[in-house]
Amino acid sequence: MEINLGKQPFDLDFHPSYPLVAAALISGELHLYRYDEDSRPERLLQISAHDESCRAVRFIDSGRVVLTASPDCSILATDVETGNCIARLKNAHEDGINRLVILTETTIASGDDEGCIKVWDTRDHNCCNSFDAHEDYISDMTYVLGSRQLLATSGDGTLSVCSLRKNKVQARSEFSEDELLSLLIMKDGKKVVCGTQNGPLLLYSWGHFDDCSDRLLGHPMSVDALLKLDENTLISGSEDGVIRLVGILPNRIIQPLAEHSEYPIESLAFSYDRKFLGSISYDQMLKLWDLEELLSGHHNEPRRQEVEVEDDDSDDDMDVDIKPSQPAKGSKAKKASKNRPLNSSSTNFFADL
Repeated sequence: MEINLGKQPFDLDFHPSYPLVAAALISGELHLYRYDEDSRPERLLQISAHDESCRAVRFIDSGRVVLTASPDCSILATDVETGNCIARLKNAHEDGINRLVILTETTIASGDDEGCIKVWDTRDHNCCNSFDAHEDYISDMTYVLGSRQLLATSGDGTLSVCSLRKNKVQARSEFSEDELLSLLIMKDGKKVVCGTQNGPLLLYSWGHFDDCSDRLLGHPMSVDALLKLDENTLISGSEDGVIRLVGILPNRIIQPLAEHSEYPIESLAFSYDRKFLGSISYDQMLKLWDLEELLSGHHNEPRRQEVEVEDDDSDDDMDVDIKPSQPAKGSKAKKASKNRPLNSSSTNFFADL
């Protein structure tokens, strides 16, 4: 199943309870689609969320609200049911925001182009933690609820561990001589896996973050996206456009699962029921792969169901980030991601500014 977004996507996220998927586009737009394996995807919302590119998107508040973030340094909250702006947090960071991650029901974290991470409490609308964790853009983040630790990777080639309890950067790895682009915690919390610009996966043992304990070779190009299938297996998205199944300890690339396109894969995500794997790339397509078919080893070409997007401004040139506050990866930055009605109530989690 394919959705033609019309512009290059930077991020995607699935609704936690319904067959809805959101995409953040280079044009600053937020798109929301309803999908079904037996019908064409339907676009429900098309919103001009930001004046500059929309780099990150995440559902919060049980899916009633969707957040977007941008190089314009703002975070926007949009009501999923109506498409109305709930609130916009202007100047959330001093530099362009590159990543969003949901920590708990009441907290989110954002990472920017200069390595700053902020944690926001959605109840009192304020920043409750701030970490100058890195010297370059935040490429990925993940949260460990039990220990209240936030892990992040960066274009500066390091992995950081930030303690929300102590409000400090608790650990930081040595420089890996390669940009770290993606991040997962595997093996029941014993291993941290990082994707790199040159292709190897770096494995860190929990509590020993100074240097990686192992390297998994086999990806011919950068590993921009990682998604945990289970504690022993992950799915990777690479710059060569291939989605792969990868085993951890024993370390091996089990098999290629699919080829999105000849362009780099920007992001991967599971649908709420894990029936679909979503992928986005520079080809402007959002693809929904039947996960069972992929893993069975009998997958051929996905059924092509496109939603054409009319765009009077479209041309044959490659999309370019409207404000490239960071250059392309490799030179310090990000490469420029059943029809039951939703509950219409929303939460004003940011103060009106």
